[in-house]
Amino acid sequence: MKSRLLLLVFSFLFIYAGGQNWEWWNELHGWETGAPGWRNWIKITPGYLGPNALPVPEVKRGIIESASEFQITASSHFHKGDPTQDITAKLFLPFAKNKIAVEIWGVAVEHFAFSEEIRNERIARDKDGKGWAIGDIYFSTLVQISRNRKFPNTLLRVATKSASGNQLEAARNTDSPGYFFDLSFSKEFGNKESILFRPFGLAGFYSWQTNDELNLQNDAFLYALGADVLKHNWLFSGSLSGYSGYKNERDRPARLNFEIRKDFKNKALSLQYLHGLRDWEYQTVRVSFIWKFKGIH
Repeated sequence: MKSRLLLLVFSFLFIYAGGQNWEWWNELHGWETGAPGWRNWIKITPGYLGPNALPVPEVKRGIIESASEFQITASSHFHKGDPTQDITAKLFLPFAKNKIAVEIWGVAVEHFAFSEEIRNERIARDKDGKGWAIGDIYFSTLVQISRNRKFPNTLLRVATKSASGNQLEAARNTDSPGYFFDLSFSKEFGNKESILFRPFGLAGFYSWQTNDELNLQNDAFLYALGADVLKHNWLFSGSLSGYSGYKNERDRPARLNFEIRKDFKNKALSLQYLHGLRDWEYQTVRVSFIWKFKGIH
């Protein structure tokens, strides 16, 4: 009885998998036998993928904070043709007397439901445009070069992106690696007991693998400029950030970032609003719950 049931299940799966019909995609995009495979048609660039595929990196402020943190974030990305929701996780661990830190983060789960217009524009192979995805995992190392000196606070970040994200056929992730590195700078005026003002800037390099046989990677200048205002345990922040790829194929995303954060003894809450200006056409609201604990010192 069990063997018959297993045979029935495997037969159903075989018939279902073999019954996939891609004629609609072939006709829509003019694909014919002998043409390059569908993976070569999807454009590996932020303007033709989901909001978590090649996002503008988080803006650093030239400093390594002293507390270790574990962060869970719920995000809602508003887009007329591609509303998306996701949950991300991040671990931050400083050590060596806050001279060095490591970060690990990624999208644990993403829900998407894009329109037919977006599906066709992105050359996606997900016919109904609805589903779930898992994002890439990122690893970064932070090195404090200068802090609390006449020279501005200076931080080096080196980060790499895995190819763990799925749903390339739905144009959600890149299914390819990448990396970026940058130097961030800041200067502090005043103190937290009254008001501390901290302008900051960032410059770096961002590179990711593409599926273009003539240009196997896209290279970009990474930048950011903004300021923090801190009072007691409150943070108010605003910045402009982005990067500029050389192919000029919707690979120059820019966005405005706003954040309010309240720190408690062992926890913190953060509310962010991200407004896409170019090649990343989303308006995003993020709520983060942060647990702080003692790291390796």
